[in-house]
Amino acid sequence: MRWGAALAAPRCPVPELSGAWGAEEPPPPALYGAQIVAFPLAGGGGAMAGLGPDSWWKKTLYLTGGALLAAAAFLLRELMAIRKEEELDSKDAIILHQFSRPRNGVPSLSPFCLKMETYLRMADLPYQNYFDGKLSPQGKMPWIEYNHKKVSGTEFIIDFLEEKLGVNLNKHLGPHERAVSRAVTRMVEEHLYWTLAYCQWVENLHETQKMVSLFGPFSDLLKWIFCHLTKGIVKREMYGHGIGRFTEEEMYTLMEKDMRTLAGLLGDKKYIMGQNVSTVDATVFGHLAQAMWTLPGTRPERLIKGELINLAMYCERIRRKFWPEWHHDDDNTLYESEESSEASKIYSPWRDFSFYSRTETFDEEGNSISQTPDTDYTGHSLFDSDVDMDEYRDHEQYK
Repeated sequence: MRWGAALAAPRCPVPELSGAWGAEEPPPPALYGAQIVAFPLAGGGGAMAGLGPDSWWKKTLYLTGGALLAAAAFLLRELMAIRKEEELDSKDAIILHQFSRPRNGVPSLSPFCLKMETYLRMADLPYQNYFDGKLSPQGKMPWIEYNHKKVSGTEFIIDFLEEKLGVNLNKHLGPHERAVSRAVTRMVEEHLYWTLAYCQWVENLHETQKMVSLFGPFSDLLKWIFCHLTKGIVKREMYGHGIGRFTEEEMYTLMEKDMRTLAGLLGDKKYIMGQNVSTVDATVFGHLAQAMWTLPGTRPERLIKGELINLAMYCERIRRKFWPEWHHDDDNTLYESEESSEASKIYSPWRDFSFYSRTETFDEEGNSISQTPDTDYTGHSLFDSDVDMDEYRDHEQYK
């Protein structure tokens, strides 16, 4: 009897995935919770008799293959059981559900997950990361739990936190600036996002596959399946959106127009809307960070690190200020004084970093350090470490 193996899910993943893509980050194919089953490909009597007139060595091969498939199914099932959902108490605590950290040191390959976590840091809100890979009831990622209430969709999450916790990064903006901020958000999330997703999951899939974090005896196979399934979903959703009906060159032309628009809007300002950070900065950073650090050798990376250098410095500015533990091996730019550079070398391993609070931080002796949004975890001013456009102009004069 010949045997086959397949993934069986409690519900069809296609409606869930199609509902998750669009304005929010498209989730990867949901492997967690799926059951791997082995099944006979043909009916029959006994094991050998059911294999028909084939020679004995073929029958042995069939049985061995079936046993191996059953063993693989068992091992995968045990591996997935590790991911079983835990009971979390979200009373007076923000639980942020998102995809697991990638292997290249970047916080997330998802622009929307990176946007949401950056926003929480900008708003000085303590939160707990939960890398369970489980989608929200609406099929979205990321999503939060707060006081046992589940909220998905980054815009709705931000509205919810503003209402419940009284935070507002846009309180310094006037009506006109708020309108501009919303228009920029829509351009980035509904247009620029798709061109970056194409570069990440279609054109540059081989490099993206290296960054995906999956562990276990079949991690390479699972990553290959995961990435190629995601590639197909991206292409399908882009075609439904309309932007995927253009040629690759036309899509990149649209991408370059969006990025140049952002560069022109930013100019020599510190942040998109001026000297103070606002919600749109979390959105823009979440997307531009993909071009900066997850798309090596691609057109978006060459553009942001070449012609649109002010966008690159903008990303570095936000990374340095709100992600002090995010370090890079190729980081050869000096932003801090000599005294603070030694202190900045003390940080926790990135993959073990799951809880973050800008309100309460502890030193090596366990004493609480008072922090403000304008100081990093070492207590040094972050305004002094910002990348200034004057530095770039001085650099250009010596070229």
